[in-house]
Amino acid sequence: MDEFKFDKLLHVRTGAEKNITYPDSVQYNPYEPTPYSALDTLFQEYELNEHDQIVDYGCGKGRINFYIHYFCGASVKGIEMDDVFFEKAIVNQRSYLKNTKSNKETIEFFCCLAEEYRIEPSDNRFYFFNPFSIHVFRKVIQSILRSVEEVQREVELILYYPHEEYIYFLENETSFELKKEITLPGLYEKNPDERFLIYMN
Repeated sequence: MDEFKFDKLLHVRTGAEKNITYPDSVQYNPYEPTPYSALDTLFQEYELNEHDQIVDYGCGKGRINFYIHYFCGASVKGIEMDDVFFEKAIVNQRSYLKNTKSNKETIEFFCCLAEEYRIEPSDNRFYFFNPFSIHVFRKVIQSILRSVEEVQREVELILYYPHEEYIYFLENETSFELKKEITLPGLYEKNPDERFLIYMN
């Protein structure tokens, strides 16, 4: 199924912008949605269920959120700093909920900086597609670890197209350990960044 057909199935519009707009701060990267084909590959090998609560940092228009909510039944939260993309995510949310009759309590969006989002005890899965600099990433991971200290639980990080600085930091300066690597067939052979890395605490 191609990108357009997935969007149509979910009653959303999550495609990349024709003219890439760059955030005001160099700490944050421009919007680029994870390809649906990559998500299909990920969730053939990685399981989520209705008891999981996923936080997507730099959610843009919410593609990951709608995909996971629809196909995995998990609760999802999208964190987006850009007002314009946040509004598009909310428009998509209305359309998605109206047409799929899904539970609106289990899909939320927040317009704030990643490091300002207050992690809840029920948040246990965190998704990153290189949304920001290593400086911001460090702060977010430290917040996640503090949350785990306050409320003991197993949490996992899902990294798509993982940045080397992210990997080095996680493996050398945190308690997270690599649980699984999922490569994208046909793409990974040409570009070793075409993969997902799953880290667990």
